[in-house]
Amino acid sequence: MTKPIPIQHILTNQLPIPEKLLTSYNQLGLNETDLVVILQLYRFLYGHNNFPTPFELASILTIDEKECAKILRKLIQKNMLSIEQLENENKQLSEAYSLEPLWEKLYTTVEEKKDEQLEGTLFILFEQEFGRPLSPFEIETINTWLDEDEISPSLIKAGLRESVLMGKLNFKYIDRILREWKRKGIHTVEQARDASKKFHENQQSKTQDTRKERDTSFYYNWLEGEE
Repeated sequence: MTKPIPIQHILTNQLPIPEKLLTSYNQLGLNETDLVVILQLYRFLYGHNNFPTPFELASILTIDEKECAKILRKLIQKNMLSIEQLENENKQLSEAYSLEPLWEKLYTTVEEKKDEQLEGTLFILFEQEFGRPLSPFEIETINTWLDEDEISPSLIKAGLRESVLMGKLNFKYIDRILREWKRKGIHTVEQARDASKKFHENQQSKTQDTRKERDTSFYYNWLEGEE
């Protein structure tokens, strides 16, 4: 009769895997084979084997050593895997794989991609709202917000939305909004939305009058929390 495996052994023989890795790996340009190599590498690292060879990894996979080495190089080139030097108490150096670049990319990639896509359309959004091509000075102003002030494209878009709601569509006013938010430590769209809601609650009658002067249907969801 086969002896049952103790439940405690099963519970302790587990590997914690970030759910986001399983649901978002394709957004990072990875396929299922890449994912399995990452999982096996993670298993080795979790078991304190800091630098498993392609042979060791391939020995438990259906791909060969050469293909495994190719995937490891790919992960390093895509900045999802790094090789670090470790020093023990005897000052001896050894190499170790690190998946920290993958975790950072995994948990920031959605917002970064969103901002990258928005940055590409930001100038178009301004031209659509102003109803004309932007001047060189206005283009430079937006670039200053992005590069020098390091304001995210999504927050700049929020400033544009706010200026529309206030009926004061001009760059000086948008700049005042963005600088005021920065002064108050507002760095996310959610924080800006909360601040805007509080302001409009105090200025509701004025806001209703100014909104009649312009069609703000494109920005209807600004205060409702949709992007």
